[in-house]
Amino acid sequence: MSAAHALQRQFKELAKHPVPGFRVTLKDDNIFVWEVGIIGPPGTAFEGGYFLATMKFPSDFPFNPPTFNFNNKKFFHPNVYPEGDKAGELCVSILHPPSSDETLGERPEEQWNPARNIESVLISIVSLLSDPNCSSPANVDAGVLYRKDRPAYNQRIKDLVTESKKDIPPDLVMPTSEKDFVMKPPPTEDEDDSFLWDDAGDDDYDDDEDMDFDEGSDDDVGVEDDEH
Repeated sequence: MSAAHALQRQFKELAKHPVPGFRVTLKDDNIFVWEVGIIGPPGTAFEGGYFLATMKFPSDFPFNPPTFNFNNKKFFHPNVYPEGDKAGELCVSILHPPSSDETLGERPEEQWNPARNIESVLISIVSLLSDPNCSSPANVDAGVLYRKDRPAYNQRIKDLVTESKKDIPPDLVMPTSEKDFVMKPPPTEDEDDSFLWDDAGDDDYDDDEDMDFDEGSDDDVGVEDDEH
């Protein structure tokens, strides 16, 4: 199965069963570049915010993971690079290619594997927002502030929230309670069998049609580098 075909399947599934707290669209109809809007979870410092990010997939997906970059390069978080070529890029184990290098401090099961789906990645990301991994931060200053001065850290996040509100789509109804972020199980076959893949429908995405999608340049489908 081609990367474009695999991504079509996952994008279609997310359209049927959205992950609470996210709005996912394609950028310029490019199946390899997804625009992701993250809704700040209620009860956290991110509440009320709407944070735009870009997820880029490699041409050999799902064998290698996508990258995840916040559009605001000044996004303040222990696990987001603050400067340089990687400014705004999220550093999280689930998006790291498999490696047996023990110096990374990650177990293989924490890293990317082709069996993972994008839903699990999005859930990990929204969890990481309010519960950062400070053991090996991409932004050392944010990690130190989070551990030593939580009120000051939360104020930095509230400033991000205020700035982000300008990006809330006019048609988006922002959630007001934590129950809006609870994953709902897909309908059973008795309730709705439309969630099952229609093999005949999938044939619409044959190799010829995959070529219609812009796979982008090497930069568009880059893979995250070393652990930090």
